Parts: sequence; C-alpha cells; structure tokens
Amino acid sequence: MLIDTHSHVYLSEFKEDRIEMIERAIEEGVDKILLPNIDASTIKDLDSLCLADKRTFRGMMGLHPGSVKSSFKEDLSLIKESLFNGNYCAVGEIGIDLYWDKSFIKEQIIAFTTQIEWALELDLPIAIHARDSFNEIFEAMSPYKGSALKGVFHCFTGGAPELKEALSFDNFMLGIGGVLTFKNSGLDKTIAEAPLDRLVLETDSPYLAPVPYRGKRNEPSYIRLIAEKLAIVKGESIVSIERITSANAMDLFNIRMDD
Repeated sequence: MLIDTHSHVYLSEFKEDRIEMIERAIEEGVDKILLPNIDASTIKDLDSLCLADKRTFRGMMGLHPGSVKSSFKEDLSLIKESLFNGNYCAVGEIGIDLYWDKSFIKEQIIAFTTQIEWALELDLPIAIHARDSFNEIFEAMSPYKGSALKGVFHCFTGGAPELKEALSFDNFMLGIGGVLTFKNSGLDKTIAEAPLDRLVLETDSPYLAPVPYRGKRNEPSYIRLIAEKLAIVKGESIVSIERITSANAMDLFNIRMDD
C-alpha cells in the first residue's frame, strides 16, 4: 500500500471528477491521502473532504507562506482556531517561499516560527514548504535543533548541501514527489545518497505531475510512478519502497492503515 503524504485534492481542479480520481488512487494501492491546508479560504473544503471520507483522508492545518500578506496575523488567528479545535495529523503547509515575492519575508518567518511553536505545543509534525529559501528555513529552524520538533521537508528538491543539513534535523523526513522523475532535475543523484528510512512519498496534486504526465494535472494515483522511480534510484524492489515509505509516513504522522 502507498501513502500520498501531500495532496491538495480538495481544490477546484478536482471538482468535476473527484470521486473518480479517488477511485483511481485506490486502484493503484493508495491507502491514505494527507491534505495540507493553504489558508483560511481552504479550511472548509479541506475539512469537508476529510469528514466525507475519514478512511482515506487526513487533514493538516497551517498557513502556506505564499498566503502570508499584510493581514497574516488575522489569517493565523483563524488557522489557530481550526488547528486547536480540530483533529489534524500535522501543522502544514508552512514555511518560506521567496520564489514569487520577497516583500513579506519578515512576515513569513514570523508565521513559520509561530506555527512551529503550535506544533510543539500539540506534539504534531510540520510539513515545510521551502522554495528558494533553504538557507532561511534552516536559520529559522536552528533554535529547534535537538528539540522534539518533527516533520517533513515537503517537495524536497535540494542538492547535496541541503540534503546534509535537512538530515541533520533528526526527526525529519524528506517528501519525494514528481520532480524525481524529471530528466534533468538532478534530484535522483541527491536522493540516491539519502537513507530510505528518511523518505516519504507525495504528489503535491494538482501540481508537479511526474513523467509522463508532466505539465498536466497531478493526482494521487500517479504516486506509483514516483515509487517506481525511487525503486530504481535506490536499487530496491517496489515492494520494499511501498513498505518502507508507508511505515515512515505512518510513524511520522501517527496514522494506521486500518484507521
């Protein structure tokens, strides 16, 4: 069985065929799909999907760095209310994104560290979004080295230096997605050096579809293509990849297949 540890299938991109999309995922052996939040506007749709199918879905709650603007404190207040009154498997997706806009970097750092503190208070893992921001992420996380903080570096695309630093946070996994299948990404060479017991699988649907669907809408059923590529990269059987990455995800997010 496979676990998609990061997927936004509550978004409108799946409005027309959500039921069929879930069926395709189940047919490919996907047992659980974890849903990270984006901002206050997505809480209702995320919660509704989790409530409609408690067997398949587990929700996360957090404020995405791309949604951190001048009103971020009000958004954080709404996120906190949901997080502390809901039943979520992680705080996410949180982090720092400097790809599109650097004007709110101070606010992003405040939002990131605030949500880290919530995760520690609730004993939940965090799902970290890092885009053009590994140095800033690691600096913000440095005070928490050696703490109980745990989580995943979602959509890990770093090189050897970033791999070394990410793995220095003992309680963290690397989320491996469709970029691993991209011909010139170079991620395969980096992940070849990563311990298998520190890896989990994700799609980030509807984004970053793996080859041969690159550029099209991603969906959880495609996680098998990522698993197959990881098996080649690590020189392991697909059965081993399924077993180990699923065990990693269950341990990190405190979930069970029979729940």
